[in-house]
Amino acid sequence: MANLKEIRNRITSVSSTKQITSAMKMVSAAKLKRAQDSIVQLRPYAEKLTEIIGNISSAVSTQDSPFSRDESEIKNILIIPVSSNRGLCGGFNSQLLKKANAFIQERLNPSKQNITILAAGRKANDYFKKTEFAIKGTTLPREMNDLVNQSEYEPFIAYADKILEAFSSKQFDRVYLVYNKFKNAATQLPTVEQFLPISIDKDETATVGEYIYEPSKEEILKHLIPKALKTQFYKAFIDSNAAEHAARMTAMHKATDNASELIKELKLTYNKARQAAITNEILEIVAGAEALNG
Repeated sequence: MANLKEIRNRITSVSSTKQITSAMKMVSAAKLKRAQDSIVQLRPYAEKLTEIIGNISSAVSTQDSPFSRDESEIKNILIIPVSSNRGLCGGFNSQLLKKANAFIQERLNPSKQNITILAAGRKANDYFKKTEFAIKGTTLPREMNDLVNQSEYEPFIAYADKILEAFSSKQFDRVYLVYNKFKNAATQLPTVEQFLPISIDKDETATVGEYIYEPSKEEILKHLIPKALKTQFYKAFIDSNAAEHAARMTAMHKATDNASELIKELKLTYNKARQAAITNEILEIVAGAEALNG
């Protein structure tokens, strides 16, 4: 059995760790509330924007858009995984990287297709820069780590414009977003989402003449499609941000509970060791007294 000093040191160490994990849990809970409000407010807007585009597309062809592409040949593919910059968030990053790898191996053909990874988040960037998919020879930035913790819309526009420009100039035939979608505080869903070319579900039931278009439908669609794509890009990061804080809050909650259980066990062990030490001292005193009497 460990001596009393070692047990006391362990209790002090675990108590200190518990205070840190408890503080991190509260910080993540506060950040989660803001991130959750952002994504809950953004989703209806993004869905309505897609609905409007689908309604207009039912009467106007989108084949002439620079963001559409012939599906006959898909050779160059860009994948954008969105991870976190920091750890201590449970399986948040490992699930994302596993999803991205599974998508590449099962849905794509790395031996015949040129696959490029533009990582967002230090964890994904550190992982993929050691692989054959590291970004090279394009007009795109090397990474997008600074976007992971952003909540404002403006910083995303410049990066989204570069990706749209790279696609319209035919550097890539497909672009996918891989991120953790926020469902609730306990559940984050690793998701692969096609970003480019545009995939619009046309509203075949839309009534012709339901809206008055000014200017023309073509002109509205020309401006709405880039806006919808930028919103989709922004939404993926906001979703991932909320999922990250939820995962970290859950992980720190479990760590705090585990620390509490460990402290209870250590205190029980300490009390047993202390009682054993006291008993040994009493036995030594009694034995000494008997020896003197003899």
